[in-house]
Amino acid sequence: MRILALEPYYGGSHRAFLDGWIADSRHSWTLLTLPPFKWKWRMRHSAWTLAGQVKELVAEGGKWDGIFCSSLLDLATFSGLTLRQIGRLPTVVYFHENQLTYPVRREAERDLHFAFTHLSSSLAAQGVWFNSAFHRGEFLGALTALLRRMPDFSSLEIVDQIRDRSSIQNPGVAGFPSRGPRKPGPLRILWAARWEFDKNPEGFFRALESLEDQQIPYRLNVLGESFREVPEVFASARKRFAHRIDRWGFLEKREQYQEALLESDVFVSTAHHEFFGIAAAEAMAAGCRPLLPNRLAYPELLASLPERGRRPFLYSGEESDLAARLESLAADPAQCLGEVALLRREIEKSFSWAARCDQLDDAIENSLE
Repeated sequence: MRILALEPYYGGSHRAFLDGWIADSRHSWTLLTLPPFKWKWRMRHSAWTLAGQVKELVAEGGKWDGIFCSSLLDLATFSGLTLRQIGRLPTVVYFHENQLTYPVRREAERDLHFAFTHLSSSLAAQGVWFNSAFHRGEFLGALTALLRRMPDFSSLEIVDQIRDRSSIQNPGVAGFPSRGPRKPGPLRILWAARWEFDKNPEGFFRALESLEDQQIPYRLNVLGESFREVPEVFASARKRFAHRIDRWGFLEKREQYQEALLESDVFVSTAHHEFFGIAAAEAMAAGCRPLLPNRLAYPELLASLPERGRRPFLYSGEESDLAARLESLAADPAQCLGEVALLRREIEKSFSWAARCDQLDDAIENSLE
């Protein structure tokens, strides 16, 4: 199958998804992308920018069997602009995130124009893919609430139409080499996420205070990308925990990040919002023991384990419970390695690109037929 892939924001998880899939896909791909810069502007203009590029390819003889795009493309507008060239091609839109439920500090700040763009794209596509069941449920629930706010013509039936053409298609995770023997030393804790309020860094650092109060030794890696507005807690935490820190901030090279994962004993999330949890999945694939709040998309990452097998890796979401779990692990850091052997195998079986490529290839054939 010949597939035209359109990505207005070719960076981060969007790029990793396409690169990981295309690398081993049995299909033939044409990839049109725009740099990962100013996502709001990308969402506004990418439809006509990419439409212009497509028209040039068609004039040169380009032909495809279907189109795959991320939800940052205004698919309805793009389809209208390319109607004469490729208007009859079936399409799949992939939701890494959405602007109906993406966290904002104040709900009044939410730009509903982006939400309605997602709605239009979902209606224009033959297949609507989400990276987790949690994400799909959130999106459809918020879409229902949005339509009910309309003064008339709410058209609630379109929610069921979108649900009927939707499916869950998890991303894949890059492979990691086997760990060598654990280096001697205290528990090595890793927190890796966007440095934004919805990842709840305050909760993580408050949990560490409990370890400090009891003078429990540990080492600390705090990683992630920061943007224009960085929560103030990071500056104060860097001073407060300076004597514990091994790595801090964004690691430019993939090899550096891989090294940090392979050296860490436990991966911690304190997130209040997570559409999938790629950082957690990668950490588990690297052999880190996860401590994840029992909410959001995180339980799905552990779905292949029996219920009893999931319990050690999920905490209540309360800081006191997280602190108690970390204290227990700090008493015997070596226990982390033994507990994650089965989990690592299950993560590789469920989320490795070797497993996901064939499943995604099958899914896009079914969606575009």
